[in-house]
Amino acid sequence: MTGSPPAGDFMSGVRRACTGDPGTPLVLLGNIEVERDWARGEPGVPAVGDDAPSAVVARMDEFALLLGGADDHVVLKSAPDPGYLDYLRGLGLDLPHVQVTDRCRPAVPVTAEALDSPALLARLRPLGAAGVRLLPHGISAAEEELCRRAGLAPALPPAALAKRVNSKVYSRRVTAELGVPLAEGWECESVAEFEAVVEKAAARIADGAVVGVKDAYGVSGKGIVVADRARRLEQLVRMVRRRAERTGDDRLAVVVEVWADKSADLNYHLTVGRDGSVRFDFVKEALTAGGVHKGHRFPARLTPGQLAAVEDTARLLGRRLAADGYHGPVGVDALVRADGSLLPVLEINARNNMSTYQTRLQERCVPAGAVVVARQYDVRLPAPVPFGRLAAALGPLLFDRAAGRGALPDSHATVNAAFTGPAAPPAAPADGRFHFLLVAPGQAAADALDAEVAARLTEFGDVR
Repeated sequence: MTGSPPAGDFMSGVRRACTGDPGTPLVLLGNIEVERDWARGEPGVPAVGDDAPSAVVARMDEFALLLGGADDHVVLKSAPDPGYLDYLRGLGLDLPHVQVTDRCRPAVPVTAEALDSPALLARLRPLGAAGVRLLPHGISAAEEELCRRAGLAPALPPAALAKRVNSKVYSRRVTAELGVPLAEGWECESVAEFEAVVEKAAARIADGAVVGVKDAYGVSGKGIVVADRARRLEQLVRMVRRRAERTGDDRLAVVVEVWADKSADLNYHLTVGRDGSVRFDFVKEALTAGGVHKGHRFPARLTPGQLAAVEDTARLLGRRLAADGYHGPVGVDALVRADGSLLPVLEINARNNMSTYQTRLQERCVPAGAVVVARQYDVRLPAPVPFGRLAAALGPLLFDRAAGRGALPDSHATVNAAFTGPAAPPAAPADGRFHFLLVAPGQAAADALDAEVAARLTEFGDVR
């Protein structure tokens, strides 16, 4: 099955790759928006605002709960719903010890909360002295500072290296150097380079192409301007020119790519070891809307030749990342063209990916031959939803391990993100997000389950 982790325990392999020992205990940290830290100081697309992460995104920290075992710890902005923890234990998961930050403020990322938590830091220091390592979603200067204050050794390479290999400029250049098929496009590191590239891109638009301008450190649809008219590119040129004149800084960190006709988006996962070893983990179909990640479908519907090409590319990339000093989890975005050919690398994400957090549930819960759709449902909620109420609303649709099918919640904190913390509850309905792995015996059954779950969630608010 191309969507399943390889034989053996996924996280043991990650521990071995990152620390040299498959039994190393970890402090897990779901700093999902680490790209924001990498992007700081890197001039990108000026039309994209630098707004703070939403309360919902900040509570995606709870995904890290699913990676840990009984000897591990996880840092969270608030304690998980007790009913949700009982449900996960009932599935046979041994869960990590929860270390809660001193405060839980909406839209404040978990690393920032941890750094502002003297009591938490005091609890982490003995763990560091005992050899426990910090494994974050990705590592930036903020996580290095957390390691310093908490006395924890990082399980990932230095932040400066992690930032370099996560740039979309790096992705394109490494892909080209390795001789791997690459989307038509250009890398820009100055305003002058961008001005020259825009002329080429405008010519492609005149031929009927659509062009995307992407921040080197944009994520999940952020930092992308899509242009189907040359006038939009000309506007961007004027904006970057004005910014350079105002700041005296003509640096720019973007890539410009011609959009390919596609039949499917892909995300594949590999793990790079300190010793240079490369483990191909899995490939999944990525579900996106407007460039924004919405979930996964696995197993991926690939031909044997397409799968072999993905695996070969993963090993090439892994060896190159190892040569550049990186070790740890890696996700790669790719696509299948309309003619069935592959673009095996759109960008390299040398960090955890959303698919990383699904692995333990896959290993423990998903039966062989099942189809799984990882799905999110955004709902406007007038009030918080305890996990017990969600379970009651889903009834027989809730995943049952014995039956091997149903809606398996892989997070709950994002549901009540707006209602958690010291602030008064919102006066108006607030955004919440339900995350599930929809496990079914086939695609038609998965589609039916999706529709039924969406209908049941209307009990709580407006499903969007």
